[in-house]
Amino acid sequence: MSKNWISFPRVEGRASRQAHADLPEGTYEREIGREGFFGPATHMYHAHMPTAWTSFEGPLRPHAYDTNRLGEGATSPFSVEPLLANSNTRLKLWHVERPMGELVRNIDGDDLLFIHAGSGSLHCDFGHMTFRDGDYIVLPRGTMWRIEPSSRCSILLIEATDSAYRLPDRGMLGEHAQFDPAILETPHIDDAFLKQQGERPWKVLVKRRGQVSTISYPFNPLDAQGWKGNCVPVRLNWRDIRPIVSHRYHLPPSVHTTFVADKFVVCTFVPRPIESDPGALKVPFFHSNDDFDEVIFYHAGNFFSRDNIKPGMITFHPAGFPHGPHPKAFAAGAKSERKETDEVAVMIDTRLPLDATRLAESIEDVSYADSWRGAK
Repeated sequence: MSKNWISFPRVEGRASRQAHADLPEGTYEREIGREGFFGPATHMYHAHMPTAWTSFEGPLRPHAYDTNRLGEGATSPFSVEPLLANSNTRLKLWHVERPMGELVRNIDGDDLLFIHAGSGSLHCDFGHMTFRDGDYIVLPRGTMWRIEPSSRCSILLIEATDSAYRLPDRGMLGEHAQFDPAILETPHIDDAFLKQQGERPWKVLVKRRGQVSTISYPFNPLDAQGWKGNCVPVRLNWRDIRPIVSHRYHLPPSVHTTFVADKFVVCTFVPRPIESDPGALKVPFFHSNDDFDEVIFYHAGNFFSRDNIKPGMITFHPAGFPHGPHPKAFAAGAKSERKETDEVAVMIDTRLPLDATRLAESIEDVSYADSWRGAK
């Protein structure tokens, strides 16, 4: 269905000539928009911070989860309970330190692994690849795989249920912006892969419609001798992402999109210069994101728009929750105290609402909604 939005821009009262820059003195900007940051938008200019509430109750409360509090994991990702889920995606945090003793195949959708900590090897239908912290690994639906950690791994798993991961349309930036697709690495049929083949019995756990079946083989089914094609796992490290920046304009989070699936996107925030123009916003603008739930997994660095958030934590902002930088971060941005960010984070914006599980509730920081309280 085409979207012929009603569009007739107007200006009323005191407003800036350019969004996110040169705000009228004594005002705070808030964006009201549609379709995340991809649709029409209006910018409001308030006399008070939109997050300066004295209390916040009800199901729209934001959430923060500390995955560092999770106990020991399992050797199979299928044994890990989701933290957040809807019909299009499932988010898990998997701690694993022992080699997987069985192979897994997910028929429900593509899997995206983000290696938060640790390193090791992945063996799959297509061969062998090593991985390290900061790697994304895209596993196409139905791929058979296992990992052998060389150190304890913490892995964020994002399932694209009944969907596939694609690269975003970079438009006039060109296909080599952010990262050159030639940098994507694929598995190799190398000595390590050939060495693990053999006649020892193996089991394959296959997940379909959330249920797991077991297929037993008298040999290792990862026995490929070769392949050709373009339906293949790929690996990308955040260190290879070159962010889009503007010294005069604070760009919306959508410009940092790394992967696209049906009804959600995955964005990567990596270190970048902070806007240097005197009138430009130096921190994210206040907004509600009324069409998308917003989840951020914090990987490394100092999160310049957040206070009391550390690596390994997840924030969950339901659609409609007004948010933006914490008061301390906003004040630091106004003073231009920092010249560049050093944060690394993964953001998942979902078109359909997410449900938190009891596991997520067990590691929640229930005071998170009050972290904005008292801002003026």
